[in-house]
Amino acid sequence: MYLYFHFTVTKSEVECLIILFHGLMERADVRFGNVGLDRNTFRTALHSLFGMTDEKLMNRVFFAFDKDNDNCVNVNEWVEGLSVFLRGTFEEKLKFCFEVYYLNGDDGYISREGIFDLLRNSLHQLSSEEEADEGIKELVDITLKKMDYDNDGKISFADFEKAVKEERLLLEVFGQCLPEAKVQCQQPKLVERTLLKDLKITLARHFTFSSL
Repeated sequence: MYLYFHFTVTKSEVECLIILFHGLMERADVRFGNVGLDRNTFRTALHSLFGMTDEKLMNRVFFAFDKDNDNCVNVNEWVEGLSVFLRGTFEEKLKFCFEVYYLNGDDGYISREGIFDLLRNSLHQLSSEEEADEGIKELVDITLKKMDYDNDGKISFADFEKAVKEERLLLEVFGQCLPEAKVQCQQPKLVERTLLKDLKITLARHFTFSSL
């Protein structure tokens, strides 16, 4: 299958991902003719397989996976995206995170407004909304001062790349869009009983996450 030659995962790992994909399609009771995972099914997979819970960021991850913008993730997009999740190099993950953060409407930049929305989404508001927004605006200014190297009021990929290479903790500065470093599968009895428990165990048996 041609997928083997396009991604960093091995032949057996690709086969595992394809099995997971079709398992998700079956569990979601996808109607005949639909060739991909819709957004809700995809988000369920991210939550169940990787423990991701932020709905807004999961939506952004969905759009980053959905390369042809047809509002579903087909098997090729599934394998390509999870190849980055599971076997991606630091550079691949850097590009992926930037793509999740900027979205198509920002013309290839993370705008000041985009930074505000991302930070507002990822921070718990412990005070009033007005006070929280003022605090977030200060964080936006700090972020731009830290990452906007050309001082144009927005973060380009070159800005993001330079900042993250200087401080790798900034890779997911605007919220989690990658899974944890490892799938915890040493004690299957402790794995939560979710809809996709068996798929999670299958995934864990085939992959060890690469470290950054």
